[in-house]
Amino acid sequence: MPSRRHARELALQALYGAEVGHKEPAEMIDETVGAAGSPETRSFVRDLVLGTLDHADESDEVIAPLLEGWTLDRLPTIDRIVLRMSVFELRHRSETPRPVVINEAVELAKKFSTEDSGRFINGVLSKAAP
Repeated sequence: MPSRRHARELALQALYGAEVGHKEPAEMIDETVGAAGSPETRSFVRDLVLGTLDHADESDEVIAPLLEGWTLDRLPTIDRIVLRMSVFELRHRSETPRPVVINEAVELAKKFSTEDSGRFINGVLSKAAP
């Protein structure tokens, strides 16, 4: 059974494809999860992707004041998506413990973004977490 970390990676890939590739979120979910995905994985990925998109403005309002000299537009795309997805999860999926959400976001940033992204994501989310 795939891990939640793997599901978060799939959600990140789907969100990236939707933003950069201008594809429909449902199409990206199907593309990233595929037919082999378990119902639990598909449901979790779908919830993260659609929730992140539905609450993007709310997440941006939380994130923007914490960027200290940066704007959302200047962030690497992956960092912006990871922050939005994590703020959505922190605010709307309370069953996942705060430290888990932050750690998973840091790991995604380290794996898919720049060398400094993990530290940056950790700092912003530590301030954003309720």
